[in-house]
Amino acid sequence: MRRRALGAAFASALLPAGCAAATTSGSAIATPFALPAGFGATGGLELDRAMIGFGGLSGLHLAPDLRLTAVSDLGHWMSARLVLDGMRPVGLADLRRGPLRDGAGRPLRRREGDAECLARLPDGTWLVGFERWHRIRAYRTLDGPGGYIQAPPGLDAAPDNQGLESLTVLADGRWFAIAEDLPARTPGTTTAWLGGPGRWMALAWRPAPDFVPVDAVGLPDGGALVLERRFTIFGGFEARLTRVPAPALAAARPDTVLQGEVLFSTSDALPRENWEGVSAIRHNGALLVTLVTDDNERSFQRGLIAVFALEG
Repeated sequence: MRRRALGAAFASALLPAGCAAATTSGSAIATPFALPAGFGATGGLELDRAMIGFGGLSGLHLAPDLRLTAVSDLGHWMSARLVLDGMRPVGLADLRRGPLRDGAGRPLRRREGDAECLARLPDGTWLVGFERWHRIRAYRTLDGPGGYIQAPPGLDAAPDNQGLESLTVLADGRWFAIAEDLPARTPGTTTAWLGGPGRWMALAWRPAPDFVPVDAVGLPDGGALVLERRFTIFGGFEARLTRVPAPALAAARPDTVLQGEVLFSTSDALPRENWEGVSAIRHNGALLVTLVTDDNERSFQRGLIAVFALEG
């Protein structure tokens, strides 16, 4: 979620419109830090916002070759190779970044560029979900133009800053999307969808009380992980990562209510930051799960990546 006006000016000063860059210095981009032991945690990275050129990272994708890609709610994308020592993250290398573009190849303007979720189709096409102006764009490459594709029906009724935060492609090819806060028919739920363009099916997601879903990723077994977050004045940010079993997604019908079982949270495994993105791949026999925070371009918040190697 974008809550600042200064951030856009900050990003523009560091990253002129239309530029893309690369570097191979992992230590300059991110600094390792330790996570609490247990829950499969292998470590974390604190991102250097000045080196990247912007913050506000929301959607996340990790490829089998360990290239990590994220989108920013300031209308930019970044990509870098995740450097591991065994399963422990030690840095990022080969940084690339640039502005997200419209169908004519022009950099998106502020309201157009509130990118919140990122997914990739088997043919390599990138899917980027946006808030404020609720829509999905498809990109053959993130440095090229992005065309519109059919968004889930009813998404345009979402509140300005509470639209499509979660979008992923499941193992069976269906897309799974969740609105941050678009009430469904069942009390205490938000609207979710399965399917894809021309075959969307509306259902519901039940988050934990006072939490909202902020990202999702499909798992190799046909299930999914869903990241939830909440903020309170006295408690600050809290997050929890939940798992949806494959049978629950396979059996879903219109108006089915889905909810996840908790794997870990900020109470036991994560720093109390604004966790907004999640991705997962199979790597060296384990499920390598990565999460990223949205620092809102504020000096008192941090851009972090957390890495977990989960068995089973």
